[in-house]
Amino acid sequence: MPDLRLARLAALIAELAPHLAMDVAVKLWDGVPIPLGPRWSGDLAVAVHAPEAITRLLRRPRLTTLIELFAEGLIAIEGGTLLDLAARRGEGRGTRGLLRRVGKLRAARTLLPFLFGGGTAGAGHAYAGPSAERREGGRDDKALVQFHYDLANAFYALFLDPEMVYSCAYFPDWEASLGDAQVAKLEHVCRKLRLTPGERFLDIGCGWGGLVCHAAQHHGVTAHGVTLSQAQYDFAVAKVARLGLQGRVTIELKDFSKLSGEWDKIASVGMYEHVGLANRAGYFAQIRALLRPRGIYLHHAITRPAKRDARAFSRKRPEYAAVVNYVFPGSELDHIGNTVQDLERGGFEVHDVESLREHYGRTCRLWTERLYAARETAEAEVGAAKTRIWLLYLAGVALGFERGTIGICQTVATKRARGASGLPPTRADLYR
Repeated sequence: MPDLRLARLAALIAELAPHLAMDVAVKLWDGVPIPLGPRWSGDLAVAVHAPEAITRLLRRPRLTTLIELFAEGLIAIEGGTLLDLAARRGEGRGTRGLLRRVGKLRAARTLLPFLFGGGTAGAGHAYAGPSAERREGGRDDKALVQFHYDLANAFYALFLDPEMVYSCAYFPDWEASLGDAQVAKLEHVCRKLRLTPGERFLDIGCGWGGLVCHAAQHHGVTAHGVTLSQAQYDFAVAKVARLGLQGRVTIELKDFSKLSGEWDKIASVGMYEHVGLANRAGYFAQIRALLRPRGIYLHHAITRPAKRDARAFSRKRPEYAAVVNYVFPGSELDHIGNTVQDLERGGFEVHDVESLREHYGRTCRLWTERLYAARETAEAEVGAAKTRIWLLYLAGVALGFERGTIGICQTVATKRARGASGLPPTRADLYR
């Protein structure tokens, strides 16, 4: 017996296709491609594998529903990633007002039968634990961090560089390899910190140990790294031993807020996003307490563009909320103006701010390509659902950086004190 719902939906999509002019096809559950433009290349398609997917989208038309459908495999991108889909958008007029071209009544008649079909959500793949901020005493970030970082070291190794650096690379030129660009980033950070032999260096959120090991090997410092991820801790400790850096590099599984002592230089690379904006004053106060007078602090963090006022900035786009729920629970992004203001309020003198937005766009694009190429191995490590979510996440973030909806800045500051800063008169040596 023919599926009238399928036939009517296919006809509706085919009628809308000329207005989209995309080099993409849609495949419904019969597997027949419906090109969304006159010149489909025959490779890239969005596949809807069951009518249940349409039912769930109609009942709950949210981005989170779409992510869950991708995670469950009920919707898929065949022949590429979200990056490829974005590149094939074509020159159509977009989706705004699209249903008016075929008539809202006809669209409703086509879709209404799906509304009453079967379609219940699965177990869900978002973080389900508490992530509320505690304005007085901070918050316990360990569970939030481990949700993201403790998937499997082998999973991250599939798309990261050999040094396992999970932050924005620094490309001497756009054709540089990911590995070379990450080593260049580590060196760029060390130069900005003006590391010299014998100094005490602290890396807050040290990841898999790339920066502390590089700093000890190439700049002669005594380095200490802290992380809340058990998987990262285990890897970093083993790396220190493998490189023979015991006594020069130490790793600790500890919340940085519990640290004491004094360091000459401190770096925070990709960790501030986990702090929570309500906790930022306490964060910078702790950095200041750990840093010697006129010691240098490097603050490397993803940002969002500032809005016309604080209320507008507090409203978050659905894409942002999805990243938080499915990948980075508890994370928040500030704008660079707030960061500079908070540093000055916290007793720092700000010297330099450098945007690396395009560098992070390139980094995330390469991570997406590498994970997509190794997706079968990734599925064996963390499961198909997690792999699909991460492919969406990495590609979506790459597009965000490339389009400027998110940014990233490195800010160099010193602990304020009277007199000379101790920095050279120019920054020419950083870019030689």
